[in-house]
Amino acid sequence: MWPSRNRAETVTCLACGDRITRSTAREYDKHGDRWNREDKAFEYLCKSCHGDLCHHPRDELEALLVELEAGDVDREAFLAGYLQTVEERYGTLEEES
Repeated sequence: MWPSRNRAETVTCLACGDRITRSTAREYDKHGDRWNREDKAFEYLCKSCHGDLCHHPRDELEALLVELEAGDVDREAFLAGYLQTVEERYGTLEEES
């Protein structure tokens, strides 16, 4: 039997943890390729958290996070290593005014 079309599927925003209806959520693909849908399981963001994201390209980000053992080392060590590596590879981080 097919699921009912009027059933409101809920998803969890990966940033804030709020439960929202799937129809109001924004799809998030950590690889930045939401158009290639084959064999993918998407995560979701609420509109507010999606609007707060930086929408610049994320080329090489996933590989960098894996290389720096994100989630496996303590926060301070990760952030220090991340900043050092990004500055070495891409130059000094400067905040836009």
